[in-house]
Parts: sequence; C-alpha cells; structure tokens
Amino acid sequence: MSGHIAEVIEASTGEFVAQSYEVNQPPPFGSLVRTADGDADLYGIVYQVTTAGLDPGRRAVALGRGEDDPEAIYRTHPQLHQLFRTDFHALVVGYRAGGRITHTVPQRPARVHGFVYPCADQEVRQFSDALDFLPLLLAAQPAAPLEELLAAFLRRAAAARPDGRDFLVRAGKALALLVRGDVRRLSVILERIRP
Repeated sequence: MSGHIAEVIEASTGEFVAQSYEVNQPPPFGSLVRTADGDADLYGIVYQVTTAGLDPGRRAVALGRGEDDPEAIYRTHPQLHQLFRTDFHALVVGYRAGGRITHTVPQRPARVHGFVYPCADQEVRQFSDALDFLPLLLAAQPAAPLEELLAAFLRRAAAARPDGRDFLVRAGKALALLVRGDVRRLSVILERIRP
C-alpha cells in the first residue's frame, strides 16, 4: 500500500508520535490517520504538531530579512529540509481487526517505523458511523484543548459525508448525553461544530 505520509517514531497504547516525511506538511489538526501494530490498523486523531530542528540544542535562526515570501527562504537554503523535522501526535481512538472497527484502545501500541496514512473520506465515514469513540475521546487528556480537538474531528467527519448536518446533529445529541453534567463544556463543543 502506498501513500504513507509519515512514520511512527514513538508509541504507547494510547497514542503515537509520527515524523512527517515533508517538513511543515503534517496532517491537519483533528484529522484521522491510520497505522498498524502488525495485526490491526490503529486509528488516531492528530492533536499536536511540532516543527523543530533535528539537533535539540540548536534553535532556528531568522533567515528571511529582505525576502517577500517565506518559501523563498527554503529555495535559497535547500538544506533546511534536512535540518528540521515535523512531528505530530495522534490520540488512538480505535482499531480495525478482522474487518471490524472497534472504538477502544488496542491491546498493543503502534509499531515503531510503521507507516502512517491519512484517512480518505470513505474511511473517515466508516470510522465515525458509530459514535462509540466519543467516550474514549472525552476521557483523553491531550496537550491540545480537548473541546477544540473533538470539534475539529467532528467537522472533518461531517465534511466526509453527504449528510454532514445530520451527522453533526446526531453527534451533538450523543454528546449531550455524555457530558450532561457539564453544560459549559457541551456548549463550547456544540458552538464549535455548528454548521
């Protein structure tokens, strides 16, 4: 299978970190990506992206004085693509084994050096048809604001289907049951997913 955009460089049962093959070109915040542990495909939602130097002791320096376009810096200094890396963290929210999607944390973490693929609309629809991933996502403690992450993924899942508005209404009703004791949190999420 081709089309991988990154490689897993660190993994635990609840998340994985991947390095993008292209600097400054990670999958978008809130997007669904897929990798494998050997027996199953693991699904993760991208929640944090970092671009930094390969050498943690050396920070980037400003190189664009007199330039009109940031891309000109990379054209003038092509070695920059070799001096930096873009990593992203993905929260594991389910897996596919034996053709069946399960919205729980898998038994094993992703394989280090496993390839990471962006999920196309059809796969996003299949993953999000059942909203069983919502409790797992609501219980997570990612570095990014959880409400923003959840809303970004739900908007992406809605955009992947022709009945996007109906999907958001269904997701909003499910969220209302799951966070009924936290009106502020529910209001923030519903405001962010409003079509």
